Amino acid sequence: MSKPSIISKIALGLSIAAAGTTIGLAQNPKETPTDDISGKTRNVGKEMKDAYKKWITTDVAYIITKDEKKAFYALKTDEERENFIENFWRRRDPNPDTEENEYREEYYERIAYANEHFTSGIPGWKTDRGRIYIAWGKPDSIESHPSGGAYDRPSYEGGGSTTTYPFEIWFYRHLDNVGDGLEIEFVDPTGTGEYRIARNANEKDALATVPGAGMTTAEQLGLSDKSDRLSGQNGLNNGYMRQQDMPFERLRIITDLQRPPQVKFSDLAGLANTDSPVIDNNPLDFDMRVDFFRQSDDRIIATFTVQTENKELSFEDVGGLPTAKMNIYGKITAVSGKRSGVFEDSVTASATAEELVEAKDRKSVYQKAIALTPGTYKVDVVVRDVVSGNKGIVSKGFTVPKYDDKKLSTSTMVLASKLRSTNENDIGGMFVIGNAKVIPNLSAVYKKGQEMGVYLQVYNAEIDQTTLRPAVEVEYVLTKDGKEVLRQNEDWQGLSDSGQRLTLARLLPTAQMPTGTYELKIKIKDRVGNQILEPAEKFTITQ
Repeated sequence: MSKPSIISKIALGLSIAAAGTTIGLAQNPKETPTDDISGKTRNVGKEMKDAYKKWITTDVAYIITKDEKKAFYALKTDEERENFIENFWRRRDPNPDTEENEYREEYYERIAYANEHFTSGIPGWKTDRGRIYIAWGKPDSIESHPSGGAYDRPSYEGGGSTTTYPFEIWFYRHLDNVGDGLEIEFVDPTGTGEYRIARNANEKDALATVPGAGMTTAEQLGLSDKSDRLSGQNGLNNGYMRQQDMPFERLRIITDLQRPPQVKFSDLAGLANTDSPVIDNNPLDFDMRVDFFRQSDDRIIATFTVQTENKELSFEDVGGLPTAKMNIYGKITAVSGKRSGVFEDSVTASATAEELVEAKDRKSVYQKAIALTPGTYKVDVVVRDVVSGNKGIVSKGFTVPKYDDKKLSTSTMVLASKLRSTNENDIGGMFVIGNAKVIPNLSAVYKKGQEMGVYLQVYNAEIDQTTLRPAVEVEYVLTKDGKEVLRQNEDWQGLSDSGQRLTLARLLPTAQMPTGTYELKIKIKDRVGNQILEPAEKFTITQ
């Protein structure tokens, strides 16, 4: 039997009440519905104080979720409301170990900034720019055209020249549940300082309604019609728009920006903060590793990679595709007990019904990069399978190395399942190290014929002043069962970075390798300083 809807429940309640009244009248015919009730006490709930109304309608209007708002309005006492508000901010606190709630402090600073910089006849927090700034924080960059004027369109807007109203483009590298590499355009068509979020690039065009003016390149050549562009019939550029500028994609982004930022996985944080967490009878198994890459003398990029077998996950149908989803929460703590970083995110794996069997033989990988100072730390990572609810936790101690600027040294040696050069689509994404996209293979198991990626950075290699190339010798030595099967020199051409960093990024074919376990050793010798390093990793080839 299906669960009755809210409307059904109300109707059922009215029917019962009406039936009860009828039975009552039949049992007591002397009672009439015309009794004077003006003297009876009314059962009226206590009205909510203005301070609480302001908090929910003004202070947190952009970040409170529908469920939280519904729960708040259901509260009866001021004490319950105070507890709710306290828990509301605690759920968003990135560092519960400190007395301050950094998120709450930053949030009210955003409101103050919006009111100071975006006010335009209405309070700054009510404007489109204010709403985005308050909910999502400061953009990574802003392209500002405060006076508008002459504008040469980029090719993805159709080319050609026009005149624009004042406008701004805000760029965000990543916003959870919205997307990566986001450009949000605001236009001030009235010249009053009230910038409104633009649904397409034509909104900033001051000559949009002027016949024969401000035409795109295709319109000038007679290949398209301006009226069609403005009506949306042929887009902005006769089919050469970027994906993010497509009308439906713009609307999707705007819609997602209007939703409150997601409250992350507080239940997983509770497990990570517990010394002896209780995990399900059927725990979720996953692998984790930490790698290190020098950023500066006192800053090291630590990458935390989580990998699980898809066969460990539960798939459910989402929009016709079998889909598995993991929630991931990680907490990094210094040896002093001070929290040094938190990461939380979701990983989704999907496949068609035909591909499902093959997909379950693959792996799902997640990575978070955090800059840390040299020292000793511990990381606690909790992973939850959203469909089954199964959870797993891994705690790992690690030491962030201190790189001596006068000593030959290397980053972690990474064996990768995928290795390639980066492109513009990788901006703000995972697995990016320098100019390479490196997806580690935590199991170090490769199927025969699958290319194995090897990635390593070498620091402080001396430069030969006569050849202007690194004065180091590098050899790849591959052994199996203690016997050498391959020895190959590295060609340094094009890999020098003024001696500060050399990058080894190579794909090794495995088609001719017999199955078994191997060790890859990279022998690095600095001919000037006579320093030698020999990092090594083991891997396995299977059928």
